[in-house]
Amino acid sequence: MAVTIKQTEAIPESYPDVDQYAHRAGELWEADDDTNEVNASAIWQRIEAYTAHRWTARAVTWIVEGIGEWTPPLTPATIQTVEIWTGTEWETVTAPDSPLGGYWLSGEGPYRFTASVGGGDVPEAVQEAYRRLYEYSKGITNQFRGDASHAGGDGGPVYGWAAKSIQLSGAADLLRPYRRA
Repeated sequence: MAVTIKQTEAIPESYPDVDQYAHRAGELWEADDDTNEVNASAIWQRIEAYTAHRWTARAVTWIVEGIGEWTPPLTPATIQTVEIWTGTEWETVTAPDSPLGGYWLSGEGPYRFTASVGGGDVPEAVQEAYRRLYEYSKGITNQFRGDASHAGGDGGPVYGWAAKSIQLSGAADLLRPYRRA
């Protein structure tokens, strides 16, 4: 079985338009302007770290070793080039399609796959996950701003709540269909 040994993912030029997707019950939802401490890009980065799907385009390169089936671990992916390392340089090759929708690699490699990943409309469940994660993060930030008694003086419990934000906000349940395998 072929195995991904390295993934290099570029940062996209932009993330989905927050105002377009941050809504509740069909009405436009607007973030409060009283705090700028919750960064919309950071929320999307957290969602993307949790899922295998990308909604904005970016370049990705994978280094893959082994013989057998390989499927890009991120979706949607458009493979632009496949190369094999000859010992001195990368040589372009054609990898045949596999029965399961990926590629069949007949040599040990390593192979280098260069792709464009991302695109499509953001589903309603992901829009709601974004809204929940944003609201949760804003609440944690506002509750513990300057309150050392809850934060243990060094931010203690806040870090735990922030680290588990995707689960505690309810966003994880909504993102389950897009989760990494």
